[in-house]
Amino acid sequence: MADKKMVEAITSMDEDFAQWYTDIVKKADLCDYTSVKGCMVFKPAGYAIWELIQRQLDDRFKATGVENVYLPMFIPESLLEKEKDHVEGFAPEVAWVTHGGLQPLQERMCVRPTSETLFCDFYKNEVHSYRDLPKVYNQWCSVVRWEKETRPFLRSREFLWQEGHTIHATAEEAEERTIQMLNVYADFCEQVLAMPVVKGRKTEKEKFAGAHATYTIEALMHDGKALQSGTSHNFGDGFAKAFGIQFTDKDNTLKTPFQTSWGCTTRLIGAIIMVHGDDSGLKLPPLVAPTQIVIVPIKQKAEGVLDKAYELRDNLKAKGFRVKVDDTDKSPGFKFAETEMRGVPFRVEVGPKDIEEGRCIIVRRDNGEKIECALDALADKIGELIPVVQHDMFEAARARRDSQTFVAKNWDEFEKIFNETTGFVKAMWCGDEECENKIKEKLAVTSRCIPFAQENLGDTCVCCGKPANKMVYWGRAY
Repeated sequence: MADKKMVEAITSMDEDFAQWYTDIVKKADLCDYTSVKGCMVFKPAGYAIWELIQRQLDDRFKATGVENVYLPMFIPESLLEKEKDHVEGFAPEVAWVTHGGLQPLQERMCVRPTSETLFCDFYKNEVHSYRDLPKVYNQWCSVVRWEKETRPFLRSREFLWQEGHTIHATAEEAEERTIQMLNVYADFCEQVLAMPVVKGRKTEKEKFAGAHATYTIEALMHDGKALQSGTSHNFGDGFAKAFGIQFTDKDNTLKTPFQTSWGCTTRLIGAIIMVHGDDSGLKLPPLVAPTQIVIVPIKQKAEGVLDKAYELRDNLKAKGFRVKVDDTDKSPGFKFAETEMRGVPFRVEVGPKDIEEGRCIIVRRDNGEKIECALDALADKIGELIPVVQHDMFEAARARRDSQTFVAKNWDEFEKIFNETTGFVKAMWCGDEECENKIKEKLAVTSRCIPFAQENLGDTCVCCGKPANKMVYWGRAY
């Protein structure tokens, strides 16, 4: 009974997707709630995924010339207010510090919701000449936004992220960096997280507060809702002008520089759960799995079984794999269910008969396939399987996304799709914000992005029927 109950503890995703998600987060031991409302504890299993994301993204950033820095978490109110659109965009979510110890502060400090203003204040003293440019900086930190509704990993009042902030001599350089970093995110999501994304530009209504242009990668979850998975912003010279940042160019004239910022957050962990998970639990792509292999000894009290399991573990570890032996006194069935629940990509089963025959069984978490393997070939076989599993998980997610991506040529089709199902809907748009507002009001649907890969699906706007020249992805979002 214990084995069956272990799996029954997860609500089916078809029955209640939100409950399914919460069950996995709790039962796979990724995080827990705290007495601080809207904030969560990252447990070792959840934080280890973030560490792997952080390590691999950081390497990719540095390969493009990014350097890491760290700025304060407090921002004086006067600094925050220097860029009008920016402060208006963030004001409803800002947490304020009013006292230092028992003394009221002369000026309120906000706990950083994002750090554009601090970076601008820093650059003002750092950048004087064209020789000082570009500055390509990033910081790994936490930020605070006083969200009304929270959900583990997807939306919490304090969350972990990275925020890149760069400053350049020309508008072209800034735009190039903005797109470059968006591509870094897209490649990372697809190659490491096995998660297909749509790349594009946000509409004026949906762009970042104070930005000249915002670019985004959008992913589709199992339930057909979109998740913004990374953004890259071109600020033009708006922030630099607001903060009085100038530099002497090669021609000896004073010029205003151009800035970018780009970020992704721990919501990527939520994305991994909702793109790949199933009713048995989490399904982790091998490249972000804290434990890639669990060895389950069968009849572990039999002579030599545990010794062989430890020997296999040590050999695999020596080859650089992340591996554990489940030597607890639980039944094998319970161990199998638990390994599935935690999303471990490979389970290796080895018992007395296997040892006698010099073989073991590898079970893939992504598709349940069982593969017989010689004990002395185990490390090589796992090494071969990792890219195969990464590829297969990506293709499965892409096929599911494509099956939930629709085309609407007119309002009736558009409305019908969103009344009957949820997914990405590709439709033409006139560019008028009024239509965006109407769509949001009537269907609770937002523009996700104007994709770089444009298709001509017709000549008229799906909402108002006027001439249209932009194809937009629409959807309900987290």
